Amino acid sequence: MSDTLELLKTLISRPSVTPQDAGCQELLAECLAPLGFTAERLDFADTQNIWLRRGQDKPLFTFLGHTDVVPPGSLSAWDSPPFEPTIKDGKLYGRGAADMKGGIAAFVTAVGRFLAKHPDHQGSIAVMMTSDEEGIATHGVVKVVDVLEQRGEKIDWCLVGEPSSDKRIGDVIRVGRRGSLCARLTVIGIQGHVAYPELAENPIHTFAPALKALTEEVWDQGNEFFPPTRLQVSNINGGTGAENIIPGHLDVQFNLRFCTELDAQTIQQRTHAILDPFGFKYQLDWRLSGQPFLTASGELVAATHAAIKSVTGYAPLDDTGGGTSDGRFIAPTGAQVIELGPLNESIHKINEHIGLEDLETLSAIYEQVLVNLLVAT
Repeated sequence: MSDTLELLKTLISRPSVTPQDAGCQELLAECLAPLGFTAERLDFADTQNIWLRRGQDKPLFTFLGHTDVVPPGSLSAWDSPPFEPTIKDGKLYGRGAADMKGGIAAFVTAVGRFLAKHPDHQGSIAVMMTSDEEGIATHGVVKVVDVLEQRGEKIDWCLVGEPSSDKRIGDVIRVGRRGSLCARLTVIGIQGHVAYPELAENPIHTFAPALKALTEEVWDQGNEFFPPTRLQVSNINGGTGAENIIPGHLDVQFNLRFCTELDAQTIQQRTHAILDPFGFKYQLDWRLSGQPFLTASGELVAATHAAIKSVTGYAPLDDTGGGTSDGRFIAPTGAQVIELGPLNESIHKINEHIGLEDLETLSAIYEQVLVNLLVAT
């Protein structure tokens, strides 16, 4: 059994359902301590975070990951227990195998091999871990970055081990992500009897034309790196449950995944401009989950392309698709940020898994990225 596979099996066996860590970060600290990494706990609220660093020289290369996983769902639906790592037909099954304990195991062992061959490398290496990525992400990486910024500790290159690959390991790398802006809208009406609508004001009826306007709005055309901005309604709730009552209010939740053509303030202003002409009373609360970011070029992208080509023989596709990741908190500091990890076909699903060969290939790519960036030629 390879060191990478053994570590991944141990990580999977620890049921770290968000925001729990279940001892995963301490295990990683134990693995990296003999390699010269110092561990610093930066816990906030119910979230566990750890910052592991080797060296103080610039540039600083950081592997970023999360030890928390999504709930497994119905245990009876799994072919094997989700927190008992099981090998079958060349794949390792278990919750977190791909998202993202596979990436974590791969980069920890990659660091070990790299340091054994290049103990006097240039710069420094760090590993940042949180247990709050799959949750609301308010006490994880965003807080750790604040601490680093306050003391002037700057990351130059950040590789996030999120599952980015499509059909084969390394065929896609994320060089950016769209921003995410969440909204909670309350449309205020007047509750009444359905038989006397003239004495009430139905917020569902008054909002219907505005809903059409919101969903048909063309926010932008996107650009060469990002698709157009999209608004999606996720929840609409109104009424008391009774058949004969006009509701007094309507609650609506929607989200915009936006590209670099827009910013959150502009979206908010345009949303109010859409709603106001309809004349109904409303309250609108916003939550910015993350700004869009883009690492279109630079040393990190070049080194990663070269590493994938060297290990696999093929060139990756640069992409900005998918949801959000903790990379959105690193990019605003000025760091170059990309995401490269396992296949994403089984993430968050029943019977999540990773290919055994894929795991070793990914670890080899990570090692070569370090060589390309931190070893003088």
